[in-house]
Amino acid sequence: MNAPIRILLVDDEPLIRSGLSAILALEDDLAVVGEAGDGAEAWTEARRLEPDLVMMDVRMPRMDGIQATRALLANAQKHNVPRILILTTFESDDYVFEALKAGADGFLLKRAKPEELVQAVRAVARGESIMYPAKLRELVARHGSRGRDLIAEAGLSSRESEVLRQLAQGHNNQEIALSMHLGVETVKTHISSILAKLNVRDRTQAVITAYESGFVQPGR
Repeated sequence: MNAPIRILLVDDEPLIRSGLSAILALEDDLAVVGEAGDGAEAWTEARRLEPDLVMMDVRMPRMDGIQATRALLANAQKHNVPRILILTTFESDDYVFEALKAGADGFLLKRAKPEELVQAVRAVARGESIMYPAKLRELVARHGSRGRDLIAEAGLSSRESEVLRQLAQGHNNQEIALSMHLGVETVKTHISSILAKLNVRDRTQAVITAYESGFVQPGR
């Protein structure tokens, strides 16, 4: 039996943390190993506990989810780097966009169903990204573009370009593999190559780059 996914819960509302913990405790493959009330405490607890995943509210006092994401990822060379799943109350939260650009692996609405929460945790833990394509397009459109075609500069192959387009549509590895008639491992290889060529940490940042560069058009 594989070791459970170790989770650190971060929210300034104790009632929210208790509710999330109760949901996750029902799953044998998930384990809440700690809690924190703000980003600063999350940074301290993450260093101490080395969780696999940090589930974190984006809006908190003292240190918000954006600052905490940057702080957690800044220790990449010295400590185990957890996956980061951002929680938000609002569908179109500018804070979420900044957290994703900082390196968070995805975001989830607090009103999500328990089964959606559990699925999101498992997906992010195995290296996938959780996004709402329509909402991400809206956020990118509101923030504008960089004015550079970073995708063209990266020199992606035609197959890598198609994989990136499908990532931007919110498809996971299995869905991309079926659509392109490829093996899942081949899709993973293409994604790793895309991340390296774009010089980004994860799929979410790759998708944001695709939108900002005009490779994928916001609103479509």
